[in-house]
Amino acid sequence: MTKKCPIGKCRPIRPLGPLGFWVLGLLLAFNFALPAFPFGEPKTQVRLLLSAETARPGDVIWAGLEMDMPRPWHTYWRNGGDAGQPTEIKWTLPDGVTSGEINWPLPDKEIDTIGDTSLVTYIYTNRVVLLVPLTLGKSLQAGPVTLTASAKWMECSDICVPTGNDATATLTIGDAAKLSPDATTIETWREKVPPPDTAGSAAAFWDPEPPKDNTRGLIIEWKNNAAPIDFYPYANTNFEWLGMADEFPTKAGTILRKTVKKSGGEWPEQIDGILVGRADSSDRFGLEEHLAIQGPGAAATVLAQIVPPRHGGASGSLITMLLLAFLGGLILNVMPCVLPVIALKILGFVNQSKEEPRRVRQLGAVYGLGVLVSFLILAGLAIGAQRAGGVANWGDAIRNPQFQVIITVLMTLVALNLFGIFEITLSGKVMGAASELSGKSGFAGAFFNGVLATLLATPCTAPFLGPALAFSFAQSPLVILLFFLVAGLGLALPFVVLCCNPRLIKLLPKPGGWMEKFKNFMGFPMLATVVWLMWVSSSKEDDELWLGLFLVVVALTAWIWGEFVQRGTRHRTLAVIVCLLLLGADYGVILEGQLHWRSPDQTNAGGIDWKVWSPEAVEAARRAGHPVLVDFTAKSCVNCILNLARAIDIVATRTKLKQIGAVTFKADFTRQDPAIAQELRRFNTTGVPLVLVYSKDINQEPQVLPNFLTPSIVLDALDKAAK
Repeated sequence: MTKKCPIGKCRPIRPLGPLGFWVLGLLLAFNFALPAFPFGEPKTQVRLLLSAETARPGDVIWAGLEMDMPRPWHTYWRNGGDAGQPTEIKWTLPDGVTSGEINWPLPDKEIDTIGDTSLVTYIYTNRVVLLVPLTLGKSLQAGPVTLTASAKWMECSDICVPTGNDATATLTIGDAAKLSPDATTIETWREKVPPPDTAGSAAAFWDPEPPKDNTRGLIIEWKNNAAPIDFYPYANTNFEWLGMADEFPTKAGTILRKTVKKSGGEWPEQIDGILVGRADSSDRFGLEEHLAIQGPGAAATVLAQIVPPRHGGASGSLITMLLLAFLGGLILNVMPCVLPVIALKILGFVNQSKEEPRRVRQLGAVYGLGVLVSFLILAGLAIGAQRAGGVANWGDAIRNPQFQVIITVLMTLVALNLFGIFEITLSGKVMGAASELSGKSGFAGAFFNGVLATLLATPCTAPFLGPALAFSFAQSPLVILLFFLVAGLGLALPFVVLCCNPRLIKLLPKPGGWMEKFKNFMGFPMLATVVWLMWVSSSKEDDELWLGLFLVVVALTAWIWGEFVQRGTRHRTLAVIVCLLLLGADYGVILEGQLHWRSPDQTNAGGIDWKVWSPEAVEAARRAGHPVLVDFTAKSCVNCILNLARAIDIVATRTKLKQIGAVTFKADFTRQDPAIAQELRRFNTTGVPLVLVYSKDINQEPQVLPNFLTPSIVLDALDKAAK
């Protein structure tokens, strides 16, 4: 059970006041100070089950502490939560028999409200079997052995009582193994123990919001279609989990946001616990997770995957985009492509109807119908393109690296078009046919005037219309249809309104130079969209830089096309060739060579595990017998970035680093750091790049690599360091 609310908008659960903590503490202290059985016999009945009647020396068998709890009593999981204590088992075993850790079946989560405070506990009700592996020594003699489990637990209903009892079972050591009558029961409960997540289907990230009052948001991503999910943390004395979770669906799984409060020291680097899913309406399952927490920068792409909900306030994102589509259609009326013809067309309607208002309104309505029919045709083309590309919805699309790059380039080109760098024009034949049809009188002419207005508007994609239609392209066909109709309504509405009252024509702004300036101005909101898309598209360090450089070359190509192909009269063929060469090089060097846009997951896998540099950390790694590579770098250092891309963060170097067990450190000098500056001076330099390779021999001085690296230089240095 989770609480739904937008990320960053949830109020934290109000903690207990000072008096509440004192009362709760006294009650718990009083409880644990009581004798073992202060209220008579325990309500929970325990029995020790064994998976075998007879076992051989060297075998591993399973013991199960069966706990039967009458309603409404319950006991607690390995993490009791805010107000519970887990069951403990102490064993009395013969020599040669050793016990392992308790295997805990998946518990239930209970939320109790006390005033303004919610207490979360993890409980077992009715019945549970806690499982423990027992290893039988090879020196055990044949015959019966007695196994005793001394259990202590807290059982609660309206009150909580610490209690306990012993459970005993007999096992026969023999030459052949024989299952016990309880073997099936034990196997059933073993299936309820969450197994380790060997598929690596989860990841944890710190929330981009900065910590406050020793609390911090934690994002857990689960790439599993089972839903809903929750996270049951293991107990930890260094930090605690506050309140309930916020759950956000994505197309590939679910994002969970929880709040962590540290008790002191550093923020945790890893979380441990159980991710819980529900395969259908009844069957829950869990996976055991041990997740290294990644930095807040990595959370940005994860949060961008959130799929807008499909009900209630969910339609908020859809409604917002529909409003943008309508606003974009309205703005098309004042774009240089459309505005000059509006007044002339309406005056033509007036002349056709000989000033009869009713006739003018009819012609205006037919004009609007022509616009809407034209937009329906465009919607059909968009749906066909979508079906061919297989994009199902915005959540899928915005996670798809190829779609991210394509839409970013598209928005960049729209901005450049608004700035006048190049022009999008329809062929003369299309425009000539449309003008001829629109010149007819009567309803036919009015309808094709609407078609002409749509054709005129198509090259002038308004800044608000671009993002809205990009959003719609990733939706269902019905939503695409709705978006195009709303945009068409925005384009047609002013014209229809003016036809209803032609006297309003005098309120229209006169065409002039301001129109071109207005179009240029509209390019800046589009650039803001490009910046956002670059941020969303960047899943790892330096992605923004390479994508930005790619877009710069695209912009240069668009400028050459507009200046020398569209508006030029000489060297047009040469300009076309230059454009093709630039785009080819741009694609090969950046999209394929650096961004690996067709297979980004492969490039992320097995990346270099950079640690934060310090002299002490380097010395500790060397004393532990590891070679060390240190990269002194900065985001402003182009040569540093090139060295990383062409010689360090490549397959050959990553493989070599793993082979020799090297530890890698990054010293980021993007901002002034006295310790890094001092280290640079020690090696007779004041700036970066500086790459050092240390031998695992603590007595050897590091190798100082050249400023311009090649793979062979780095690999040779690592080979020397490993000797």
